[in-house]
Amino acid sequence: MRPFHASDLPGMYRVCLLTGAAGEDATALYRDPELLGHVYCGPYPTADPGLSFVVVDGRGIAGYVVATADTVAFAAWCERAWWPVLRARYPLLADPRDGTEDHVLRAHVHEPGTPSVPASAPAHLHIDLLPRAQSHGWGRRLVATLADALRDRGVPGVHLDVDPRNARAVAFYEHIGFVRDETYDAGYRMVLDLR
Repeated sequence: MRPFHASDLPGMYRVCLLTGAAGEDATALYRDPELLGHVYCGPYPTADPGLSFVVVDGRGIAGYVVATADTVAFAAWCERAWWPVLRARYPLLADPRDGTEDHVLRAHVHEPGTPSVPASAPAHLHIDLLPRAQSHGWGRRLVATLADALRDRGVPGVHLDVDPRNARAVAFYEHIGFVRDETYDAGYRMVLDLR
């Protein structure tokens, strides 16, 4: 495990795609293999590389955690610096029914919405590990390393959203101290107290 380097982004995007269907391979769901990474991975190390860490093995990037210390400020940064470029590259589809999920992410790029942020946990994270890196303690170490970095910045807590179909991830987050904070139609928001 080591801190993020800009050369890691292609490998991180690949991990994002290979785990993007509730922890399973999402390759068949997207025509553009970079789109998922553009939404859920790339902006974080671009905006604040000090809160991104990777797991690397002999085959390359095997996992990562990316985060922001301030979700509201991050959303504003994305609106200024990240989404405009992607909006030009990914216009909304006139007929989204092409058998892929690209239209869902394109709509998110154009209308990302206002984030719902618990006062006790202004930071948020995304973590993904390929199967070959799972069950070896890397997820716990990634979150612990990130938690230390957030504590160093005085952040009181971090949250994440999880798909309820990914029961293994929910169990992992609960095992390392996250608690369910809110339930949505699409999943749970879970919070980790860093105080």
